[in-house]
Amino acid sequence: MVSRRSLIKAGAAIGVGSVLGAPTFGQTLEVKQSTGPLMKTRGQVDRSASLPTNAQRNSKHYRPKYRMGLGGLAAGNGFNTISSDEEILAMLNAAWDSGIRHFDTSPFYGLSLSERRFGDLLRNKNRDEYVLSSKVGRLLTPSAEPLENSWHWANHSPFHYHYDYSASGTRRSIEDTLHRIGVASLDIVYIHDLSPQNSDMGEDWVKYFDDAAKGAIPELTKMRDEGIIKAWGFGINTPHAVAKSLEISDPDIFLLALQYSILDHQQALDETFPMLDKRDMSVVVGAPLNGGFLAGRNRFNYSPKIPDPMMQKFIQMSEVANKHGIDIKTAALQFAEAPETVSAIIPGARTKEQIETNVAAMKVKIPEDFWVELKSKGLIAEHAPTPS
Repeated sequence: MVSRRSLIKAGAAIGVGSVLGAPTFGQTLEVKQSTGPLMKTRGQVDRSASLPTNAQRNSKHYRPKYRMGLGGLAAGNGFNTISSDEEILAMLNAAWDSGIRHFDTSPFYGLSLSERRFGDLLRNKNRDEYVLSSKVGRLLTPSAEPLENSWHWANHSPFHYHYDYSASGTRRSIEDTLHRIGVASLDIVYIHDLSPQNSDMGEDWVKYFDDAAKGAIPELTKMRDEGIIKAWGFGINTPHAVAKSLEISDPDIFLLALQYSILDHQQALDETFPMLDKRDMSVVVGAPLNGGFLAGRNRFNYSPKIPDPMMQKFIQMSEVANKHGIDIKTAALQFAEAPETVSAIIPGARTKEQIETNVAAMKVKIPEDFWVELKSKGLIAEHAPTPS
């Protein structure tokens, strides 16, 4: 694992000492845990360009129109970083003003805090103008006591949670979400966190999956057929539930976090994406910046422990990006959005400045030679799609 001291030394080695701005030589890499932008967008930004959308197509399975979205984990005070309601609302307004129209949240994020904060913006907007997704699998119950042993959320709402993948629990969860956000409908509902990586579950995730197979899956299929929601799928951090769900059901879409990024994408390209392509199903990519690591955070995939191979890739890719006049975050966001299987990416943000830099990153023209060099050095898969 790589320590913060190693990060600083690594930055000095490649000459990108300040990830807060354009790389400068002779300085050290300063990785901060505070809020705010960690890496400014480099390269030629076409301010007149629109954010990418999906072309209309005849498909059995729903695809969201807007390819650039916003994840709601940070709005729930994720990673125990406290943001005020005012700061999050300013971020959300910046997202809307920049053209973002795809919003993803969850009851789990801040134990309802993210949903409520998203509602501060979205309840006042025309419901037909944006895509909204949330999740089911955890029901919240009021409690005067803070949730113990929660590394996830700082100053979360006064609730505890328990897992419930039953039909009645699924319907109640959706109704609770609609009340918290203050809207009449959801576009996408994801069955959340059915994965052995979920520390609450471990190997018991299969038992919970069986509960969902009997309850949540048929209920969401019924709600889709009734027109109450447009689509349903799974929001998961490992691919285990993908293949298992395709054996027994017909989901529309998958939210895959931590599974497709410029640093780590081989399994998704070789196994998961082909499975979905055969069924014309799409993927929303969560955490395209590996939990903030590719934007300069001192964490990787929600953990402060940074695997050495990932750190080495980061250093090498940063060298190539610097050579071609761009930054690695810009490359990472555009890389994650490039595959046809991907219908959207949803990087998170907690400040309006982070929104501005993420949106700018999607409007940079990345030199083709940059991608050629990454492939020639084995830093990304030879068959990985890259932005055209």
